[in-house]
Amino acid sequence: MQAFTLHPENQLTGRMKYFHYNQPFRLENGQTLPALTIAYHTYGALRADSKVVWICHALTANSEVADWWKGLVGEGWAINPDKYFIVCANILGSCYGTTGPASVNPATGQPYYHQFPLISIRDMVQAHILLRRHLGIESIYLLIGGSMGGYQAMEWVVQENEVIHQLFLLATSPTESAWGIAVHATQRLAIEADSTWQDATPQAGQKGLKAARAIGMLTYRNYGIMVQKQTDPDTEKLDNYRAASYIDYQGDKLVKRFNAYSYWTLTKAMDTHHLGRGRGGDVEKLLQRIHQKTLIIGISSDILCPLEEQRHMQAHLPNAMLVEIDSAYGHDGFMVETEKISKNLVAWLGE
Repeated sequence: MQAFTLHPENQLTGRMKYFHYNQPFRLENGQTLPALTIAYHTYGALRADSKVVWICHALTANSEVADWWKGLVGEGWAINPDKYFIVCANILGSCYGTTGPASVNPATGQPYYHQFPLISIRDMVQAHILLRRHLGIESIYLLIGGSMGGYQAMEWVVQENEVIHQLFLLATSPTESAWGIAVHATQRLAIEADSTWQDATPQAGQKGLKAARAIGMLTYRNYGIMVQKQTDPDTEKLDNYRAASYIDYQGDKLVKRFNAYSYWTLTKAMDTHHLGRGRGGDVEKLLQRIHQKTLIIGISSDILCPLEEQRHMQAHLPNAMLVEIDSAYGHDGFMVETEKISKNLVAWLGE
């Protein structure tokens, strides 16, 4: 049986809400944020018998999960607000309502910008835990995370093992790989090379952010899908190729909705992901202690979090099932292949 405090705000569904934590928030690196705001969405009504589904989002997403994960979350889909109480919180360091580099530092009255401290995946999870307690949720029926969201979900189940009932992990791993860290370092170099990066303005580093997104797109997709979707039919071209336009478009699209400060900060946070840090270093032993029923989904063509990482998790989690989805969409397959994902999730839940 779930246990809840039935706050009136838990009945307000599908719109952004804010939790203000007006106390110092201590970070893993020893620094402190003087206060914390968390933006979040809930869907459905929280009742005494509700099954709570908490979704941890990835790098540049926001808390409006029913908008960006259509086909999986929302009315008529596998994670349906008629059946579950759904929560998604914007992560610490982002620019979608939760405290991040563009937020005003209450101690100075000015935006943090470059003064925003180093944060870790564990700090993000600590913020989620504060929100969980604020909402009166004592048990999470299903914790979901893909990519960076999976980093949060795995860290959370280690921190609050008795709170989490089941896990659903997609295209993720228990540690950030050397490959992932190298990709992030390259993206930050692109941002830092922008001559405006050191400016204390909301627009700082925009050209660098565009280049960083271009680097990211090459890891989110792969050779096969790029050739399939972006090859020019005009063999006589000397310039203005379709693939170049696609990369340019994706960069511009991100610049319009995100900022370089948060991108730089969040890639740093991803680098910190290691379940074994401060816990003896043995990731395999830690995985063996995660007793929750777990569904893992990997994407056949993923080059950012390749299948070998999900196979490693499945080999060491005592109650895990791995589904390998054949998809040409690479890492983005965990967002694109919602029909296949939903089918496997519903069957695994047995509902």
